[in-house]
Amino acid sequence: MVLPAVTIELGTTPSAHQGFEAFYRANADRVYRALAVTLRNDDLAAEAVAEAMARACARWPTVSRLENPAGWVFRVGLNWATSWWRKVRRERPPAAEADHPRTRPPENSIVARSALAGLPETQRAVITCRVLLELSTAETAAALRISEGTVKSRLSRGLAALRHELNSED
Repeated sequence: MVLPAVTIELGTTPSAHQGFEAFYRANADRVYRALAVTLRNDDLAAEAVAEAMARACARWPTVSRLENPAGWVFRVGLNWATSWWRKVRRERPPAAEADHPRTRPPENSIVARSALAGLPETQRAVITCRVLLELSTAETAAALRISEGTVKSRLSRGLAALRHELNSED
């Protein structure tokens, strides 16, 4: 899925506007892919990125000074999607997995994506932050609001489960 280009009028200086545009171009697709893997829903991931990027834009002078603005956007998108799912579950029963339109991943990634989908969301989120977003242990802990020890244990257990699942496919 290709995310749309964004044109946003900031109430700040032109350099701040250019700074956000550069950040968006450099990170929107990467954060989208991380959320799509974590959430297992491409459309929801795209909406979450749009919402999180809009919030980042509105707070760009503050967000731009963070150590890892992309991690902040990922966390905001994940929080927004979680809240959205809670609201939807209260209002209607969940749709079947096959009812969600998706872009077809390359054939060589279907097995890996399937194995990753079988992990608990907590492990998927850590693996996504560490591998797809290339966040450090400390950055992952901050983004997910968990301790560094929890990041390490979830990463270790999640990768072990993935190795086992992928090796059993042979």
